[in-house]
Amino acid sequence: QVQLVESGGGLVQPGGSLRLSCAASGSIFSINSMGWYRQAPGKQRELVAAVTSGGSTDYADSVKGRFTISRDNARNTVFLRMNSLKPEDTAVYYCNAEVVTNDGASIGHDYWGQGTQVTVSP
Repeated sequence: QVQLVESGGGLVQPGGSLRLSCAASGSIFSINSMGWYRQAPGKQRELVAAVTSGGSTDYADSVKGRFTISRDNARNTVFLRMNSLKPEDTAVYYCNAEVVTNDGASIGHDYWGQGTQVTVSP
């Protein structure tokens, strides 16, 4: 099994910054990609940012220039640095990873973290 544990969420004022972390553990052979999704009240879940094992990144238009995703492949960890936060960024943020397990699996499967609340408010 694989577990994703998130940390770093909380309450921040507009214009502030937060860094989210997500560490994957368990029967991991490799991780193809990792990313962050978010869901705000009344909205659909959306991709915030993703990064492949090779370092290629993808961002939602709404966060480009403000958020930065990175990963530490050796530690199976992904980060999301969020700068210039806006009230519209308020959401539950979920970590995602496509993991190839080391128990004989031949393809990767998606795993999800429990979610961490980010609230941007004065």
